Amino acid sequence: MDERYSEGMHRQTLNEKENIDMTHRERMENGLWYDANFDPELLALRENADELCFRFNHTSPKKSEEKERLLSQLIPRHGNDTVILAPIYADYGVKTTIGDGTFINHNAYLMDGGTITIGRHCFIGPNCGMYTAGHPLNPEERNKGLERALPIVIEDNVWIGADVTILPGVTIGEGAVIGGKSCVTKDVPAGVIAVGNPCRVMRPITEEGRIGELGVDDELG
Repeated sequence: MDERYSEGMHRQTLNEKENIDMTHRERMENGLWYDANFDPELLALRENADELCFRFNHTSPKKSEEKERLLSQLIPRHGNDTVILAPIYADYGVKTTIGDGTFINHNAYLMDGGTITIGRHCFIGPNCGMYTAGHPLNPEERNKGLERALPIVIEDNVWIGADVTILPGVTIGEGAVIGGKSCVTKDVPAGVIAVGNPCRVMRPITEEGRIGELGVDDELG
């Protein structure tokens, strides 16, 4: 668990009187501890997202217009030429933004209590989990349903391999490549290859990584 959670719990305790009039949705949207398990408004929002995910995931891929209509309800802020393969799961959907030309492979899970921002022309492999939420370390507080969500940002032109986990508060910089089965616990700078559990930078991406022009005529001799 990121140390930012324990620091945040201490700060919120000091400022509790200032935040007492906020709804739990407002607390969630302001990065404060909130009731994720029992608040009626948040439960209703997640139920709506569950229903839209179910309908999207069970719509034939041949019914492209219907799938786009459902996707626009689930994730209203998605760009042009976005491709998302079923199944996909989101806690809220409305707190996720996806840029133009991004491709998300099968079985993505967007735990978007905090905002999830995915840039343009990203490639996201199958079974990717983006988890914005964390829970108190103390079991008594955890059992009250408390949760705190930190934003995740995936900048433009990022490639994320299969089975990658991205934890709360992480930013992955433009053009970075994340190796399959990595667990990303901290920010990844732009233009690097990073891999592992926990995910670590291996090397920068250089011009030597180009494959060059592969014309059809050249390939056929």
